[in-house]
Amino acid sequence: MAHIFVTGGSGFIGRSLVRRLLEEGHAVSGLVRSQDSADVLTALGATPVHGDLADPGSWRDAVAGHEVFFHLAAETDVDAPLERHELVTVEGTRAALQAARSGGVGTFVHCGSEAALLAGEPLIDVDETAPLRPDSAGAYCATKAKAEQLVVEANAPGFDTVSIRPRFVWGPESFLVQGMAEAAKAGLFGWIDGGRFITDVTYVDNAVHGLLLGWRKGRPGEAYFVTDRHRVTLRDFLETQFAMYGVDNPIPELDAENAARIPVPARWFLGQHCTLRTHKAVDELGYQPIVSQPEGLAALRASLT
Repeated sequence: MAHIFVTGGSGFIGRSLVRRLLEEGHAVSGLVRSQDSADVLTALGATPVHGDLADPGSWRDAVAGHEVFFHLAAETDVDAPLERHELVTVEGTRAALQAARSGGVGTFVHCGSEAALLAGEPLIDVDETAPLRPDSAGAYCATKAKAEQLVVEANAPGFDTVSIRPRFVWGPESFLVQGMAEAAKAGLFGWIDGGRFITDVTYVDNAVHGLLLGWRKGRPGEAYFVTDRHRVTLRDFLETQFAMYGVDNPIPELDAENAARIPVPARWFLGQHCTLRTHKAVDELGYQPIVSQPEGLAALRASLT
């Protein structure tokens, strides 16, 4: 049994990670800012620790005694101002690293994203040698890149750091897909260039599996892409899930002028190909998806009925 500290444990990926850790018999503590988040962790069986990510003095002492630190917290509102992304994603990661080091944690696992590589051009069959883009015009992308840089640079003897990068995490309780479905119902969603883009995606249990392998087998100071290893056409993939959420109205096609009005990085996420090589995770971590896409879709359908 390991004592594990988690940030972002009440979020979409975080809840699945906490469930998996508890099922394996580990003791889990999670940083929470609100009582609602505390209630989520308590219901799962974890111990909530109240504090503000950007104020490590409010929770740093609680990290002592934990062997592993999973850092999932980040600003996920892509429309939030740069200052907010810098505070939560960059300074929050800096604070998490400092708290983990001072608390004697041996392994720090960061939940990264392919977004850290996005700066306008599509990602086509890229691997982990592709450069991070802290200069990206998308605040979410730039700050995810800066956060991963901090994680990799913090690696040191006795303090192993690893970054796991899932792409477009989906499944039951996905705020992202549910939000897009609600926008589609309201007539606020449209297909950019027909939506016929080839993309990798990652079912939530596969993302969690990657995070656990990062802890157990990751090479210190390295990053790894993890996906379903089953590429999809974005429009077909989303239409299948939209139907489950009850979207039955036509979704418009956006012309170039209207598509250009969508701010980055949302325009990049929905209007470009994104294919990633996962050979490094397969070779070094022994990664393989544990849930197939048909199984994931069946689980999503069951969760909504």
